[in-house]
Amino acid sequence: MKQCVYLIDYLTERLGRLLAWLIPLMMLGTAAVVIMRYGFGEGMTALQESVTYLHGTVFMLGAAYTLKHGGHVRVDIFYHRFSPRTKAWIDSIGCILFLLPLCGLILITSWDFSANAWEIREASVEPGGLPFVYLLKSLLPLMAINLAMQGIAELLRNAIILSGGELISHAD
Repeated sequence: MKQCVYLIDYLTERLGRLLAWLIPLMMLGTAAVVIMRYGFGEGMTALQESVTYLHGTVFMLGAAYTLKHGGHVRVDIFYHRFSPRTKAWIDSIGCILFLLPLCGLILITSWDFSANAWEIREASVEPGGLPFVYLLKSLLPLMAINLAMQGIAELLRNAIILSGGELISHAD
């Protein structure tokens, strides 16, 4: 069980660190779009769409990394006072009742949407736009799979805590 947690954590960490390199590219692309539009009066549809693709990639595939590092918003004001065992119960119940079913729903509902886009090699409707809309739409099922895998790692980590095992830290 621990090996599975370590493997998923490792993959999530590597993907998250790789995605972090897209953020400076996104910033440079945004700056270039603004400079071209307001400095030279020229629009660059492909560059503007590439910023959208980068943004979608970072946020959709970075969700698991955020979960791994506890970066999602918690609405429970009492959570920080709880023991590790109580936190493990709360996190496990949340994962089973909310996270994993949501990931399943997203996967099921986005699969045909994404597959249809691949089937027709969906491209931008904008003149000069990118011909890769099907890749952008693929982020939906990929996000669901990626997030569910990290959710399973969190669930296994909590099971180890609840069974009295040694606390597994989030490997970096």
